Amino acid sequence: MAKLEARNIGKQFMAVQGSNTKLITAVKGINLSIEDGQFVCLVGPSGCGKTTFLNILAGLDKPTEGEVILDGHPVNETGPDRVMVFQENALFPWLKVVDNVEFGLKMAGIEKSKRHERAMHYLEMMQLTKFADAYTYQLSGGMKQRVAIARALAIDPEVLLMDEPFAALDSQTRDLLLVELQLIWARTKKTIAFITHNILESVVLGDKVVVFTKRPGTVKKEITVNYRRPRLPEDENLQPYYRQVIDAMKGEIISDKDDNDNNSDGVT
Repeated sequence: MAKLEARNIGKQFMAVQGSNTKLITAVKGINLSIEDGQFVCLVGPSGCGKTTFLNILAGLDKPTEGEVILDGHPVNETGPDRVMVFQENALFPWLKVVDNVEFGLKMAGIEKSKRHERAMHYLEMMQLTKFADAYTYQLSGGMKQRVAIARALAIDPEVLLMDEPFAALDSQTRDLLLVELQLIWARTKKTIAFITHNILESVVLGDKVVVFTKRPGTVKKEITVNYRRPRLPEDENLQPYYRQVIDAMKGEIISDKDDNDNNSDGVT
């Protein structure tokens, strides 16, 4: 049985454009199965509804039609079994690094000594123990994202949902984190759904790459990446998988004008 399933997911909403309103279909008829411990990357053109779909998986938004199933049970709201890591790290600058990682555990009522022990465990995994007492504004962008990932892992979710967490980083930092995230995934065996606009990033990280159509977004193709880990972006043996994703994306890349229209509608 799949760990996480999307069954015929569709989402519509009303968008205001000047003095007019219109009904926007963000995603339509999405069927996707994610196995326990699988790393799945979602790619597609800007405005195709990938983030909308991820928010539905997280329980942050409700579908207009269809349902999400986690471990055989419908998902109707947010919960600690699914945790989101955003492109913006959403850390609290007035808290120290370790307090940021402990925050979710504190909200869950975990006693101080246990949450501190768990926080330090994941900071060690992210190679951040010596920065535990630093404030987040003292960290680089890559280090902040490590803290955000440590905070998500500390809650011990069933599923980790990641919305372009490396998009704002420089290429060198991103390449390092691509390797580190694979090593962390291998240790934790978490089920991960990861949105990216970077096709090479998708084949480096994913067991499976799911290509979305342009809006209304739906699944165009699923590509299995059957290659050893950890994978490096410069590995030429990944090129056949890269070409498969590129070929699937053909015809789905939208013009700059359409991209601006999509952004004004609020679909991502």
